[in-house]
Amino acid sequence: MHTARRTRRTFLKAAGVALALPRLDAFAQPAAAVPRRAVFICAPLGLHAPYFFPTAAGRDYALTPYLEPLRDLRNDFTVVSGLAHPDVGPSHDSIFSFLTCAPHPERRAGFRNTVSVDQLAAEHVGGETRFPSLPLSAEGFGLSWTRTGALVPPDLFPASVFARLFLDGRPEDVANQARRLRDGRSVLDAVRDQAADMRPALGTADRDKLDEYFTSVRELERRLARAEEWSRRPKPKVDARPPQNVLNPADLVGKTRSLFDLIHLALQTDSTRLVTMLMLGTSLVPPIAGVSFGHHDLSHHGQDPAKIAQLRTVEQEKMKALADFLTKLKATREDGASLLDRTTVFFSSNLGNAATHGVRNLPVLVAGGGFRHGQHLAFDPSNGPPLGNLFVSMLQRLGVPADRFGSGTATLRGLDPA
Repeated sequence: MHTARRTRRTFLKAAGVALALPRLDAFAQPAAAVPRRAVFICAPLGLHAPYFFPTAAGRDYALTPYLEPLRDLRNDFTVVSGLAHPDVGPSHDSIFSFLTCAPHPERRAGFRNTVSVDQLAAEHVGGETRFPSLPLSAEGFGLSWTRTGALVPPDLFPASVFARLFLDGRPEDVANQARRLRDGRSVLDAVRDQAADMRPALGTADRDKLDEYFTSVRELERRLARAEEWSRRPKPKVDARPPQNVLNPADLVGKTRSLFDLIHLALQTDSTRLVTMLMLGTSLVPPIAGVSFGHHDLSHHGQDPAKIAQLRTVEQEKMKALADFLTKLKATREDGASLLDRTTVFFSSNLGNAATHGVRNLPVLVAGGGFRHGQHLAFDPSNGPPLGNLFVSMLQRLGVPADRFGSGTATLRGLDPA
């Protein structure tokens, strides 16, 4: 039976007379979903806790030296103390589990990572944009991991990322890219058919492995199909100069600001809705006035007052860059809302105390995303909720139907939608 498509302007027709129906809820078209985004930022050498965490909980806390640059954004962010990954031991290797919650990366032998929160979100919302996610890094390593525990290689050079985001290739280059994508799908079709022919001869364990393989192939096929579709669409045009790569490997501030500018453009043009960014953590001396020790050396200060003073200078520059990034997001409008209101920015570290490689009481700041902010959520560092609970809150805000992630089994208490 043929069923006519019903719209808001459905008509009743009889005897040559057409009467427009009133606006009926049953025929209303769904409103376009509000785009939700998330940015995950890691400062791999931690932050000096006494200069970051307020001493008072709640909304009436006094700004600390590291929060002072964000004074004008006070009602746009929440500071959280007392969070940790419960099964991650003290080590720089805790970076492996920063966005995955996978247990015991410090043991190395036998450690297998799990999917990172951004890549899980990309499975649900990544198809809405040209780039399902944008892993960035200032130092070569990355934060994003696949379901099979493989590192997603990050982009290191802002100039090349800008070109991928905004510069269209020559027509023949675009055609060649589409052909390569189609060829990739053809190869997958052939491999899948051959594997299916093998299935009847396999045992139960091998069939399970083959089913897992098929799942991976289907996901790759979907990604290739989306990539082929996006390859035929023109890239967005931006009124911005292509960035220059920061060539000084010690320039923490320059690299940070360059990546923040790139992230802002990527979000503003809706080129992606998920970004991870690993800040620079180097043993080199950053080119900052008054700093004469390497950043890593300063973070392992041994309570030396001179080193702590220089560490404060370095880390305040990080916070100033973060404040400028958040301010730019807040000033950018999208359909009557600010880009910051639609983007949850998570800023933290895998280390709570870099001097001892401690991983308790991680420094956490959450901004934007439509949450009710302007507070310090203070949990007991010896028995606080897992950081995974915050990730559950972020996933739900993105529209991902998740009630747990890693060690997280609920949303973070006190971080509520506005």
